[in-house]
Amino acid sequence: MACGEKIFAGTMGLALTIVLILGTPLAALIGPLAFRIVFWLALGLAAASFMRFGVDILSFVIAGLVVACVTFRGGRETLQICIDSLAEGAKNALPVGIACAIVGVVIGTLTLTGIASTFIGWIISIGENNLFLSLVLTMLTCLILGMGIPTIPNYIITSSLAGPALLSLDVPLLVSHMFVFYFGIMADLTPPVALAAFAAAPMAKESGLKIGIQATKLAVAGFVVPFMAVYTPALMLQDAGPIAAQFGYPVEVAYVVVKACMGIALWGAAAVGFLARRMAWWERLVAFAAGVLLVAALPVTDEAGWALSVAWIGWHCWRARQATGTA
Repeated sequence: MACGEKIFAGTMGLALTIVLILGTPLAALIGPLAFRIVFWLALGLAAASFMRFGVDILSFVIAGLVVACVTFRGGRETLQICIDSLAEGAKNALPVGIACAIVGVVIGTLTLTGIASTFIGWIISIGENNLFLSLVLTMLTCLILGMGIPTIPNYIITSSLAGPALLSLDVPLLVSHMFVFYFGIMADLTPPVALAAFAAAPMAKESGLKIGIQATKLAVAGFVVPFMAVYTPALMLQDAGPIAAQFGYPVEVAYVVVKACMGIALWGAAAVGFLARRMAWWERLVAFAAGVLLVAALPVTDEAGWALSVAWIGWHCWRARQATGTA
């Protein structure tokens, strides 16, 4: 889509939203429900026709709706709400604008000094031999870059610095952006910064570092999701794999989702050390290894991962029942 088409689509969408907001108090004046339904149907058809005539006709319609709203109480209240919303939106946009300006300075500095290109080249050179190691390094980088940064600047920084490296390794665009943004957000609970943990520390009357470590242990199972999205893009409705060619795309998506849930459960059990009962250290290693096999998505790792997962879960549950019966 060309830039002009994007601007037109965004402008039309905003204008049509204003039409619907200003039309709400007018619809409230119509008594019976049937008349309201007719009104909204007519308004929807009119909105669709505006796409053909452009923004100019919408400007006249909005002006007419504003004049109509001034004439009765409900309309005036709606106009006041719109004015207050514009003021509140401007206030909320100021911190975001300042943060984005600072992010621009950071990105410009990294680009002009060559640090960004050096980092990207380093990740690419490693990924030529080992994609998993590149993903781990990218994850650590995003965890560092995302520490103590609000959401929007977080995404801008991580996608600008770490995203291109994954794109160069043939990771799909949407998946690469999700990967870096996901771990950028996870920085809020990852020590040493862990803003969310330190914010909860006064309420829990506990050390922020201890809370951050415990939060990371509980959330470590979620670390598997971006890796699975890279190795099996069908998890994010991206590229189809061999299962889609044989059984159809919905079947592959369903299979990948089930596999992701199993991997998350295994990693969570390994991190916490408990499933049906407390786990020994070697059981945690087996659960972790089974989760890694499911994530790897290589020709034989799925079969090995499922076999190890089913065997281990069956044995673990059997041992738990035996222990319960003995007690």
